[in-house]
Amino acid sequence: MPHLPSSKDHPARLVLDWTQWVWPGPRRVFSEDELARAGQQPWPVSIDYYVLSNVLVLLAINYREMSRHWALLICIAAMALTLGVLGLARILWRRPSRKRLNLISYAGVLGIVLASAPFAHPELSSPELTATLKANRDLVKFVAVFGMSVFLVTYTSFLFLTFIRVQQIEARLRELDEQAHALKLARRLATAQMQPHFLFNTLASVQHWVDTQDPRAGGTLRAFTQYLRATLPMFERESLSLAEELQIVRSYLEVMQARLGERLRWELEIEPGLEAVTVPPGLLLTLAENAIGHGIEPALRGGRVVVRAWRQDQQVVLEVEDDGMGLSSAEPVERLGLSNSRDRLRQLHGEQARLSLLPRAPGALAQVQIPWSAVAGGPAA
Repeated sequence: MPHLPSSKDHPARLVLDWTQWVWPGPRRVFSEDELARAGQQPWPVSIDYYVLSNVLVLLAINYREMSRHWALLICIAAMALTLGVLGLARILWRRPSRKRLNLISYAGVLGIVLASAPFAHPELSSPELTATLKANRDLVKFVAVFGMSVFLVTYTSFLFLTFIRVQQIEARLRELDEQAHALKLARRLATAQMQPHFLFNTLASVQHWVDTQDPRAGGTLRAFTQYLRATLPMFERESLSLAEELQIVRSYLEVMQARLGERLRWELEIEPGLEAVTVPPGLLLTLAENAIGHGIEPALRGGRVVVRAWRQDQQVVLEVEDDGMGLSSAEPVERLGLSNSRDRLRQLHGEQARLSLLPRAPGALAQVQIPWSAVAGGPAA
């Protein structure tokens, strides 16, 4: 049967490609990583019910046409064959490929040839079987026609199943690639949005302190250098360990404390053993920037920022809390730059991971909840 056209197939190539007439199927071959990434959709069980119910109906319709001696055996054989076919369909669903499709198909052809040999050449069989076949010629014809029909329907179904499944996995891979590309662009955009304001203000402060020989210049420049060394490449990575992320946050807070002076106080409260927990790059940094930019800096009195991390039951909880200006009811939460962080957190740890922004009196609390089962590389429970 000829190969069905795909987006990469040219009509002339289909005509000239003689292999599709003897070895049909999709050309795309998925690697183990691609199947693990995009091929985990469950088998639609409704197909089992549909096929089994139709086979039962066909057997019921043709039951009177069968010999009483063979009816029960034919019914049992038909149901066993149907279950076997559905099992092979599940194999093609999990790992669709041109090679697997044709091996199954040619194995079916070989099985039919071997099974039909006694019917096609009764003289090669025992006298008893020869006499039985001659006495039941109508049954033999029925079985032959029915068997051929079943094979053609099964083969066609397998062929379409393989093509549809390959297209489904290809579409899912494209979707995942587009999501990854969008997140990569979002990370770069976050870097572009984060750096100019913070970098220029910090450099201006350091330049002023150098000109005035302020002792804060040396410490601020060291913290600023550590911050740049850590943050410039971090948005190219899919994840950071909590220890790496906290080092970036620490450098940022040290720089901001040098700039704000006594108006900023900060603490890190980290439960031991969580250093290897993975987080999206810049997650806590974004929350710390929001706490200072929207909470501490607008407040004349300044305020305090606390970064916490601990394990609670089956979750890892990360928090950034400030006692600054708090949330404005007129300002949507998404304006605080958290939408991108939510998307990246969901991409890394699944739909159960949560990022919430809660009001405090005074201030605000940003809380991240990561299921312990989803923590890649986390410490043993």
